[in-house]
Parts: sequence; structure tokens; C-alpha cells
Amino acid sequence: MAGHATATLIRQVSTLERRFSSGLRSPAVAARLGIALGVAFGICFLTGLVSHFMQHPPDWLAWPSRPVWLYRVTQGVHVLTGIASVPLLLAKLWSVYPRLFTWPPFRSIAHALERGFVLLLVVAALSQVVTGVANIAYWYPFPFFFTTVHYGVAWLLVAGLVVHVAHKWRQARDELRVPLREAPHTPPPPESPPVPSRNGLTRRQFLGTVGVAGGLLAAVTAGEAIPGLRRIALLAPRVGDIGPQGLPVNRTAAAAGLAGRLDEATYRLRVTGAVTRELTLTLGELAALPQVTVELPITCVEGWSANATWTGVRLRDLLQRAGARPGSRVRVGSLQRGGRYRESYVDPPHARDPLTVLALRLGGEPLAPDHGYPCRLIAPNRPGVLQTKWVGVVEVLGP
Repeated sequence: MAGHATATLIRQVSTLERRFSSGLRSPAVAARLGIALGVAFGICFLTGLVSHFMQHPPDWLAWPSRPVWLYRVTQGVHVLTGIASVPLLLAKLWSVYPRLFTWPPFRSIAHALERGFVLLLVVAALSQVVTGVANIAYWYPFPFFFTTVHYGVAWLLVAGLVVHVAHKWRQARDELRVPLREAPHTPPPPESPPVPSRNGLTRRQFLGTVGVAGGLLAAVTAGEAIPGLRRIALLAPRVGDIGPQGLPVNRTAAAAGLAGRLDEATYRLRVTGAVTRELTLTLGELAALPQVTVELPITCVEGWSANATWTGVRLRDLLQRAGARPGSRVRVGSLQRGGRYRESYVDPPHARDPLTVLALRLGGEPLAPDHGYPCRLIAPNRPGVLQTKWVGVVEVLGP
């Protein structure tokens, strides 16, 4: 009875394989897609590490403040490579999914472990792409904090990818030597393999279509970071020159609970901590200090970035006025009462950089409330979530 049921299942699987067979599907196609996807995921992983360590640096790492455009480039590449990998991933899964129906599901313990790592790789890849695209679109239907889970799953993806490559690299190398037209069909049908009609795609055209699709997706998103492509930024949720004072906004004053609470008459900036004398400055007193104007980009983890002209007081000048020791680390706190990024830490390379400013003006005008009025931090080579808005306290922590 059990043997009859197994035989029936095998026949059903075989029928399913024939029904979904395609002349475009072959190990040679899968190998080429796998290499392209591996390169894309590798770039995403490395640039993602840059983003993570800039937002959450370990104690031994002080991220440099120069070049000022470094985070803008790495995060832009991270997002665009992730977008371009969507059609690559879908095509790769399509090219190999008949193997899911092989019977028996595993032949040995080693084979079971190998298929387990493949499952881990598939789930992690889909998770990274889905949550990454959702983050870019500012859509958070999941119950977890995006950054933490995205970073953790990235390591699972890399682990699965390393094991898979170690197991398959010889086979992939051999498949790359086979011309696409001569490569065998997957899965091998019992009769002659289906041949694409003259009006259908060849395997080379199929791979080209996947590549063009990835390039187009990146192109219509890249305008959020590249000014020259803003006219075709059809999928960019933020465009660099749209927003209050010509600059995008992620978190508004209303969202931070500060609408109606930003009063110039009652505003005070406190400089406290490891200083020889504490300072309490009104907005007028801040504006009366020596002012500098800097041209710096602001870049968010979602990939958008824009240049802007900021005017305000150099942080290092303010620290010197308070008697802080050179090389001090600084905590910058916001007036907002809650929020994961209501404060940020400024390490010595940024604190002493002449381009790090407590800005009072944007584009020559007083800051709009949504851009951090009356005072915000702006520093070179730093994620947007760490460019603290509505600054109320600067605490010197010491070297």
C-alpha cells in the first residue's frame, strides 16, 4: 500500500515537472544567474556593513569624517544593487524550482544538510529583498525593527551563500564552459526537450532581459540619489529637491511630537558634561556666535540623498568655548521626548571636523520645523538618522 502511494506521488511529481518545463531552463542558465546574484548580494552585504557600523559603531571603531560623500556613495550603491537584484533573484528561483520536486527529497545526511542550507539561502534572500524594498518604500507591515533583523538575516544569507558556493563551484565552473544553446534542459523530460519557437526567447535573450530589467529598476530609483536621473525617478519615494526648503523629510516635527512646542523665546541649548564651564545659550546667543556656511549632503538609509547649504556654529568651536578637552566624544540630544534616534553620538573625528555644524539656517533661511528648527546637527559622512534634529543638549563625554 505504501509502495503504491509512493509510486503515485512520483508519477504526479513527474507530470508536474513536464507541465512546467521550459527550454530556457538549464544548469548553464542557473549558473550564470547565480554568479550575477552572488555578486549583487556580495556588494549589498559589504555596503550594508558600512551602513550598520556607521550607525552602530563598536567601541574600537571611530568612523572617519572624510571623504564627505563616502556614506552617500556606499548607501546609494547598497540600495540600487538591492533593487537590481530583484529580477535576478526571481529568475534564479524560476530556473531551479523544478529541483524542489526531486524524489526522494534527500539521499543521505550530507544531502539533507546541503538542501537545508539551500532552503536557508532561499528564505534569507527573499526576506532581505522583501524587507529591503519595503524599507525603501517606508512601509513597515512587519512586527520587528527593520534594521536589526535586516542585519542579522544578512549574516544568515552570507552563511548559506558560502556553503552553497563551496558545494557547487566546480559544477558552476563546468556549466559556464557550456554554450547556452547546447546546455541540457532542466529537468530532463522523458521525450525530446522542448525547443523555443522562432518567436520565443533564446536563453541568451532571456538572460539579457533579466539584466535589462534589473538595470531599469535601478535607473528609475537612482534619481533619489543622482540629480541627473531625477526626471525618471518613477520608483523613488524621496526625490532630493522635493520637500520643505527644497529638501526631503523623513520624520516631521508633528511626528516627533514637537508641533507647536518649538518656541524661540523659550529655547535653550545646553552644553554640559566634561567641560570646564557649562553653557546655556538662547537662539539669539547662538546666532551671535561666529557662523560658518558649509555645503554637505544629507543621506538616509533608504538611499535618498541631496546636497544642501547649511549655516551655523561649528561644533568644535562650541566645545572649545565650553572648555571641553580635545578628542572628546559628544552626545547630541533632541528636544523630542521619544524615538529610537532622539540622540546620537559624535566621535572625535566628526566632533573636531570643521564641517560639523550645529545648523541654524538651511539655504540661507531659518530651518523649517521639519528640518530641525531651531537647531540641528549636520556632519560630513554620516547617516541621516544621526544628523540629530531639534537639538537641545550637547553633552561632552570625555576622550
